[in-house]
Amino acid sequence: MTFLSGLSAFPITPADDAGRVDTAALRGLVRRLVSARVDSIGLLGSTGIYMYLTREERRRAIEAAQEEAAGAMPVIVGVGALRTDDAIKLAQDARGIGAAAGLLSPVSYTPLSDEEVFEHFSVVTRESSLPIIIYDNPGTTHFRFTPELVARLARVPGIAGIKNPADEPARTAQHLSVQRAAVPAGFSIGYSADWNCTEAMLMGAHTWYSVLGGLFPKACLRIVRAAQRGETDAARRLDDELAPIWDLFKRYSSLRTIYALIDMLDICRINPPRPILALSEAARKEIAAVLTRMPGLE
Repeated sequence: MTFLSGLSAFPITPADDAGRVDTAALRGLVRRLVSARVDSIGLLGSTGIYMYLTREERRRAIEAAQEEAAGAMPVIVGVGALRTDDAIKLAQDARGIGAAAGLLSPVSYTPLSDEEVFEHFSVVTRESSLPIIIYDNPGTTHFRFTPELVARLARVPGIAGIKNPADEPARTAQHLSVQRAAVPAGFSIGYSADWNCTEAMLMGAHTWYSVLGGLFPKACLRIVRAAQRGETDAARRLDDELAPIWDLFKRYSSLRTIYALIDMLDICRINPPRPILALSEAARKEIAAVLTRMPGLE
């Protein structure tokens, strides 16, 4: 049985300008995901600004999310850090609060070798006793996981899956085929980059790690369920309906777009962490116009 599958919804982590988490606002976002019955919640991912928060604030965020989820679905927690010993502590914190797994990226100021990444992941997994999902995010980390490295890591006890960046369909099909052949049965293969994930799910990926799902879970769940049933035309039609959002994500980044949407929907009023700036008024007007044309988005 695959450890993780379906829609893993990634909300933002509302925080003030000093980096203190607004737990009430976070609970509200998690409540939306619980109500929609997503398959898992991805807390403190890139959209959840994990690298901008202290260990204490990450703990507060996990505690709030776990209390709100109340065991209704697994909570996957970002535990990445520059230092291995810090990542171990973060993973231990997450395990102690009840997280189902940790999402670990190879973040580093100095470029890492494959052996260094293998050791980093192996040690964090072993020392924390928390199941770990590999977070392959080369656009941020500038590290690329080779098929050989993924195959080695997939055989480390406790490393349970991988979150890949989804490319255009032909490349994703090849990537998924190679990765599927390299990992053991039951190892969860998932993708992010929302605008390419419908095709990845139709190709047989286990999990869609979704930014939009963290705000509009029902729209993304409809696609996931259609893909899981093998309803190709229906899944693609539903994905096409979200094309205006995908265009905004590609133009302004998913993080900045989601922050603007949350503000417009009056869910909470927060800014992204500096040095990231809120979008310009012109960009916000464009996003508002898209939102007006999609009244059924939920």
